[in-house]
Amino acid sequence: MYTKEQASAIRQKFWTKFGQYMSPVPPAGFEKVNWVNYKTGIKGIFFKADVDQNTAKVFIEINVKDMMLQHQYFEIFDNFANQFEKIVGEGWYWRKQYQKETGETVSIISIELKHVTVFDEQYWPSIISFFKQHLMALDRFWNDFKPAFETI
Repeated sequence: MYTKEQASAIRQKFWTKFGQYMSPVPPAGFEKVNWVNYKTGIKGIFFKADVDQNTAKVFIEINVKDMMLQHQYFEIFDNFANQFEKIVGEGWYWRKQYQKETGETVSIISIELKHVTVFDEQYWPSIISFFKQHLMALDRFWNDFKPAFETI
């Protein structure tokens, strides 16, 4: 078991390594991408990656105070589900309403890599590869389909 400080240091080391690994990776479009903190340019739509002691996941979180707008964004993603799957691959979970531990209700589209941990460096290459593959795919999708979200 790790202390809170040790766990934090390990996570920080992982994210630093991931950022260093991804920094030379070119984006699908012309804008520079911060792969660790991806900015979609649409308020309330976030592309995130996370890893804990059991699972790595890449996800789209739609978190808008106006629930109707949140659902509209989710529906746009859903309308492009076939194109989304062609670009980012299969195996994504779609949840129009997902309650976070904080009690917030968000919409989530996610994919997971199970049986890995950030606390064992032997898993880091597979976690980084998983993140790279899926974040780059999301970036390609977003490069093509972001205009549909800007019209709302």
